[in-house]
Amino acid sequence: MSQAGRAFRVEAVAFQQAMAELRVVRDAVFVQEQGVPVEIERDALDPLCVHVLARDGEGEPIGTGRLTPDHRIGRMAVLPSWRGRGVGEALLRALLAQARQLRWPIVSLHAQVPAIVFYARQGFLPYGDRFVEAGLDHQSMRLALDTVNAVERRDAGIAATVGVIANARRRLCIYSRELDPGLFDQPEVLAELRRFAVAGGEVRILLQDPAAPQRAIAPLLGLAQRLTSAFGLRAIEEPVDRDYPGAYVANDDGGWYYRPLGHRFDGETRLDDPARGRQLRAHFDPVWERARPCSEYRSLGL
Repeated sequence: MSQAGRAFRVEAVAFQQAMAELRVVRDAVFVQEQGVPVEIERDALDPLCVHVLARDGEGEPIGTGRLTPDHRIGRMAVLPSWRGRGVGEALLRALLAQARQLRWPIVSLHAQVPAIVFYARQGFLPYGDRFVEAGLDHQSMRLALDTVNAVERRDAGIAATVGVIANARRRLCIYSRELDPGLFDQPEVLAELRRFAVAGGEVRILLQDPAAPQRAIAPLLGLAQRLTSAFGLRAIEEPVDRDYPGAYVANDDGGWYYRPLGHRFDGETRLDDPARGRQLRAHFDPVWERARPCSEYRSLGL
């Protein structure tokens, strides 16, 4: 693998043979950088875990991760000079590949709070309350492998939306009642939409009530106003279309988050289900063609 001209590789390793390399990274990140006591960082589970190690082009260790016997991902760490170069994503994909080989139905993890969005991009959803572990705030997250994941609350809906946007290639379809306050006005969702739009993606948004976001000064309208070439918004008018009770966001790479009742956050999501993604887009496209441009937004230049 290569990121920004710097090559690296990720592979599964045996703990006893790779212990020194694993500890080079983990001591630097957890003990020295984050202040985790070394006696907590080095636990009795290590010999029982499946470990993956990232090495740079010269064979030096730069990142780690492990799977514990209770089906949990942990000890995800990347050296500071390699962050933002795709190493973390490659480590996570390697761990998920190992979990699939072991035929685990679900994997979980304890995410440090600043890393929640990182894991959401890979399909993980939060559950339970936040807690403190080794002196740091954490959030439990989980991913059901190769099947749908239930979304049961708002923070999981936010994570699901982030995941669908992050994995879109060129087009994103949003079917919404009124831009879903509590979802599309959240900073992490807006940041992901901005990243996708700036990279050349197209976002099509269908609204049942376009006046409501304008009255609420919805932040997404401001983002669309700044990036008009990337965003298209249309109003649903046909009675048969307005009677549709659900809401969803779907990308062009098999990712989707569907809510059977559009005014609620609970529903289902999956990032690798092209068949269901095609179904949702097959519903979206004809409604888009029948819908009218949002004349309410002309003053915004949309």
